[in-house]
Amino acid sequence: MEGALAVKSVMMVVIVALCGAVPTISPSQEELSKAQDYLSQFYSDLGVSSPSSTSRSALDPFEDTLGKMQEFFGLEVTGKLDTNTLEVMSRPRCGFTDVLRYGHFDGRPKWDKSVVTYRVTDYTPDLSQSVVDATLAKALKLYSDVIPLDFKQIDSDTADIMIKFKAKEHGDFAPFDGEDGVLAHAFSPGEGIGGDTHFDEDENWTLTSTGANLFLVAAHEFGHAMGLAHSQVQTALMYPTYVYVNTEGYTLPDDDRQGVQAIYGVRGTSALPGPRPAPTSEPSPDACSPGLVFDAVTFIGRNLYFFKDRHYWKRSSRWDRIVTGTIQSVWPGINKVDAAYEKGNTVVLFEGDHYWKVRGKTVLPGYPKPLTDFGFSRSVTKVDAAVHVPFKSKTLLFVGSRYWRYNEERGRMYIGYPKSINRGFPGIGYRVDAAFENRGYLYFSYGSQQKVYSSRGRERVLGILSNNRWMNCD
Repeated sequence: MEGALAVKSVMMVVIVALCGAVPTISPSQEELSKAQDYLSQFYSDLGVSSPSSTSRSALDPFEDTLGKMQEFFGLEVTGKLDTNTLEVMSRPRCGFTDVLRYGHFDGRPKWDKSVVTYRVTDYTPDLSQSVVDATLAKALKLYSDVIPLDFKQIDSDTADIMIKFKAKEHGDFAPFDGEDGVLAHAFSPGEGIGGDTHFDEDENWTLTSTGANLFLVAAHEFGHAMGLAHSQVQTALMYPTYVYVNTEGYTLPDDDRQGVQAIYGVRGTSALPGPRPAPTSEPSPDACSPGLVFDAVTFIGRNLYFFKDRHYWKRSSRWDRIVTGTIQSVWPGINKVDAAYEKGNTVVLFEGDHYWKVRGKTVLPGYPKPLTDFGFSRSVTKVDAAVHVPFKSKTLLFVGSRYWRYNEERGRMYIGYPKSINRGFPGIGYRVDAAFENRGYLYFSYGSQQKVYSSRGRERVLGILSNNRWMNCD
């Protein structure tokens, strides 16, 4: 890998899958030869001599290097090619040299910017493009949660991190080797190919324990793209070999967090070298506060979601349990929800001057889009509230003291809008923070209270509730 790659002064790393091994007590000449190749590839900086030589001076470097390998993997350090050592060597694995604890590339390369862009040029057919986008964003968020870097996906031009799914030879002088071997590789931060991340299309990419879990592999590779080398800690994300773990609620392990914070510093502090304590997470808003104000409310499936700042509360259809979490943990890339509504199996989420369409936890392809694509003028930079009224087949959107009616079938606003909120819905006031429909009634929230509104027959206010009445507060 000389020439073009060497000029760019970046180092390629790969992650691979585990496979079985056939233990043996007395290693054959073939096994000794494979061991030499293994040590030459992954411990070449230490120097390896042929194990077949009868010279004691020739055996010492081999035994010493073998001992380093045994030490790294937590094996008994014997310097001899025993059964356990052969088993570890039999596992397909990463092509980058092993290091102790968390490690960094020579010279500690890093991104000298606050926003790093990324772009996917070639997708896998194993998963939908929207699922791939959401999964990669979720993997990058592991790092942006703990270091002062943000990541932005672009769909044209050259990004800092170029991502593709390709099989065999794919243009970087490091061809992939087919299914169940090398899963992916990445380059350390830098110009040109620096940071680029490639996935082997011959693998079966999934989000489960079968095949290659894209989230786990991407999270590992993005660690290299941030400047991390490999770790000796078996529970670390940057451990050389791939092992599936439950990804529900997955956060960056301590060893990896300390390693990347040693390069960039801690999120919310200056990027000084050296490990830092874990950052404190943003506290959830007080759901039982008498002054609770909602940013948005909507049903998603059979659950009612209440949004506030970067968090949400989910009230189950059984009305007996409330779950809280961060918005980005469900929809990576969306920081805050200003307004939301559900129509069919699709949910529209508004944030600032853009909106997303999602199904479940998946952002649909092509989003976010600007509010102008929804039919608003450029003067509208934020939607305050939104609600779809299924029994009237209408969608209402609230901005300031006015509201619009949206035609879902034609994808445009109805003629004659916007109109005054106070005149269109007498009694609810002049502003709306959040709105939702439940069992034929509309709920319009402003400040810490909401008006229950009848829109069947005679339209009128039926009552007033405190927002926290939905939060199971005593």
